[in-house]
Amino acid sequence: MPTVPELRRKLTLAAAVLLALDLAAGIFLLSPLGRSRRAHQEDYDHLRVSLKTKMSESLPLRGMDKKLVQAETDLAGFYRDRFPAHASAIPQELGTLAGSNGVRLTEVRYTSEAAGQAGLQRVSMDATLAGDYRQVAKFINALERDRMFFVIDEVTLNQQQGGFVRLQLKLQTYLKG
Repeated sequence: MPTVPELRRKLTLAAAVLLALDLAAGIFLLSPLGRSRRAHQEDYDHLRVSLKTKMSESLPLRGMDKKLVQAETDLAGFYRDRFPAHASAIPQELGTLAGSNGVRLTEVRYTSEAAGQAGLQRVSMDATLAGDYRQVAKFINALERDRMFFVIDEVTLNQQQGGFVRLQLKLQTYLKG
């Protein structure tokens, strides 16, 4: 067991080392190397703003699993309701729209190719239509609003006499494969 003078010497040495560390820490805090309270506050404010920004950026990602399930359901419904299963439905729908809007389809050429999405086939159409300008405008509007999905790529005016117009129309739709 150590004697009292040895113990006193060790405790004095330990106290001196701790005092030296205290003194060094005080000098560091008061020197330009130590940061001021204002600098700490600025860092805190910056980090708080950064946290709020990150939280607002991540807000749309909350509930992503439910959103993905809903998107898959919506996509399946879109495919079911807007894409025909049989190629004969496309000319039938075009004919119905043309008849109900008083437009005459004089020539329609169809080409099909595989679409980038599995299970879909792209059907491109090049149609010539004729009718009164107002009826043609209603027909194009009806195409855009139809339950079957049509994408109008190009409309070219071929002929115009008074209110009568002849247009070249390029459009696309998709078939479920």
